Amino acid sequence: MTESDPRRRRDPSSISRARRYTPRGRTVREAAEGPEDNRARENGARDREAARRERNRAQQPETEDVAAKRRREAAARSRERRQRETGAIPVEPRPESKSTGSPRTGSARSEPVRRTGTVREQTRRTGAVRPGSTRRTGTVGSQRRPAGRTTGPVPVRPGPRLPRLGNPSRRMRMAAAFVMVLLVLSGTRLIQLQVTDSAAYAAEGLNQRLTTEPLPAARGSILDRDGNRLAYSVRANYIAVDPAMVKGDPAELAAQLAQLLGRPASELEPLIGTKQTPQGDDIRFAYLQRGVDLGIGDQIREMENPGLIIGDDERRVVPGLDLAANVIGFTGGDGGEGLGGLEASYDDWLSGTDGEVSYERSQSGQPIPGAFYREEEAVPGKDIQLTLDADLQFQVQNILEATVQDHDAEFGSALVMEVGTGEMLAMASTPTYNAADPFDVDDPEAYRDYATQATVDPGSIHKAIVFAAALEEGCIEPDGTMPVEQSINKGGVNYTDTYDHGDAVLSLAGIIAQSSNVGTIQLADCIGAEKLYEYQLAFGLGEPTGVGVSGEASGILQEPENWSGTSAGSVPIGHEGTATIMQMAAMYAAIANDGVYVQPTLVDHLVDADGDPVEEESEEDSHRVISTETAQDLQYLLQAPIAAETGTGRNAELENYHLAGKTGTGGLVVDGEYAEGNVASFVGFAPAEDPQYVVAVSVYVPGGGGGGSTTGEAFKEINEFALGYFGVRPATDPAPVFDVWG
Repeated sequence: MTESDPRRRRDPSSISRARRYTPRGRTVREAAEGPEDNRARENGARDREAARRERNRAQQPETEDVAAKRRREAAARSRERRQRETGAIPVEPRPESKSTGSPRTGSARSEPVRRTGTVREQTRRTGAVRPGSTRRTGTVGSQRRPAGRTTGPVPVRPGPRLPRLGNPSRRMRMAAAFVMVLLVLSGTRLIQLQVTDSAAYAAEGLNQRLTTEPLPAARGSILDRDGNRLAYSVRANYIAVDPAMVKGDPAELAAQLAQLLGRPASELEPLIGTKQTPQGDDIRFAYLQRGVDLGIGDQIREMENPGLIIGDDERRVVPGLDLAANVIGFTGGDGGEGLGGLEASYDDWLSGTDGEVSYERSQSGQPIPGAFYREEEAVPGKDIQLTLDADLQFQVQNILEATVQDHDAEFGSALVMEVGTGEMLAMASTPTYNAADPFDVDDPEAYRDYATQATVDPGSIHKAIVFAAALEEGCIEPDGTMPVEQSINKGGVNYTDTYDHGDAVLSLAGIIAQSSNVGTIQLADCIGAEKLYEYQLAFGLGEPTGVGVSGEASGILQEPENWSGTSAGSVPIGHEGTATIMQMAAMYAAIANDGVYVQPTLVDHLVDADGDPVEEESEEDSHRVISTETAQDLQYLLQAPIAAETGTGRNAELENYHLAGKTGTGGLVVDGEYAEGNVASFVGFAPAEDPQYVVAVSVYVPGGGGGGSTTGEAFKEINEFALGYFGVRPATDPAPVFDVWG
């Protein structure tokens, strides 16, 4: 090659030289050169490129990431795939190149020949591809094809058809429409909540926060005649529950409260866990216990359970415990209402009117400051002042209990009534109970007031009605006599006197003293059934006395048209009919009150909120039954059972006072049949010459016993204490002497 050769005159640093050594940077002029020169240049370039790659690989760290290698291989495969997809390029057959320069490794890949625009233009015009411009594919280091082998175009498999692209504007329109629909729905709901239903939701929210608690009215006190408190109320707590606010397991909470409240957990758990009524209404307040001591309320408050409500309440206190418990009664229930005795019959007056407080409460159970609050004040109850005397009541009750124990009696009653006023000074019953703990009883019969609620055959104490009627109707004079046989037959039944006198003539005093059944029946025959029935009604039999105790019995009084053949013998002596000891005491009080019947009363007066007495609107029943003369005659004759030698009440005689009264032995009817034993009674008044107090004692003795022998001692002791307690002067005259025989 000469100096004038333009190829020798090129500057090696020029762009032409750079293209010479760039595999794909060949020009048209270079492509026109000889094949061998071109191959030599290409081989040199490939050798240099292989050496450069070897240096680069040697410099790479041995810990090259495998993932990076895989990415490079994937990139290489991707380039080859794109080259195949661009079109079929024929491969130029070429002989084996001679080894010149540095040796080549078999693993080196051939670089594809880069075609210039000139070549592409030539190919487009002639339809042939010039030698040396063939584009190679494959991997570096693949073996060269033999020089004599010719190949055709490389077939290219068409790639998978790409999916059709979506229309973005359509998607945007659909998204915008969806957003608009959501905005419209949200706006509509907001309008409904804020405008249409706002009041309803506000009210529902208020109801969920609102708590209404009662303000129990202070219950009035029950006082005795001197103002001593027999029953009153003190400050206490009530324990209630709001089931919706309860935290924790209701069963565990019930177990904890059971120990403090003294109530079984099985009763507390349903109250704590039941959140709705059977009708579906929410339960926001339910009592667990009322009248709880303040100390226990503080312990429950320390549990800090928002579902528990501790409020101000009161607890009933009965300082006398069982003193007049059967008369006073007791309270109970969620409202603390009266359940027995005067507590029940005067419940409206004693209980007053409860108030209530409504307020909003937080989740912790505390009132929300500045929120809704409304309070209706409670109206306290009013007091009742009784006619009972606490000291006399205590003594009478002790005497009665001793009598019952001494004679193995099953039950009994004793009372003291003031003559002329009908005021009950003492009313005792046994068995009794502790009114401060009224539910700790073995037998519900302990609640009964036997003086007003137990009806028995009165027995011989009924005979005083026959004696009064006989005197009033002129059947006999006060000092008169009459023949009395030992027995008499009525309706096929023989009625016999217990005192063995044979066929004798007895005075009226003797008939009364010996409690002659035959003499009483003979006087009743003189009176007649209709007239006797009228006197029975006039003396208050057959209807309650209205003394003021709830559940008072009326007894049974047989009308004459209902009498049987034996009634003429049984009714006059106190059988075939029943009465209470209160009715018998009222009857004797009418005799002692000179023949005027006065309705017994237990309540002296009501006391208003200002402490002023209030008279009851109902008028007391007061009417004359017998004349004063008849009553005074009978007052004298009724001393015979105690003063006469053959009297049935001799053991009731007092040394310093003259007593009058009548013994009786009746029966107790149970389930339509007479029970075993007797009802022994003693009813009378003192002092006999100026009656002031009526005393009645009655006990049921299953083993049997007479009225005088069983209750005479109690009758005497009660009279003795009452007369001395009220300062009645002893008698100055000796007791009368009665001639019982005619």
